[in-house]
Amino acid sequence: MVAITRSLSPALVGERLSAVLLAATLGIGLLFVSGFAPVVALHNAAHDWRHAHNFPCH
Repeated sequence: MVAITRSLSPALVGERLSAVLLAATLGIGLLFVSGFAPVVALHNAAHDWRHAHNFPCH
């Protein structure tokens, strides 16, 4: 039986960590903004997005 081990260079580990932190920050930010935004503002944003991308909404 042969075991293959791989290791990431410190630069790749740092890039992966920064990507995860950026994604987590953006995700938490979206949850925070949508959690405290008025319902009408969220509806209008979704409505405008649908019209901008040619999705029917009515």
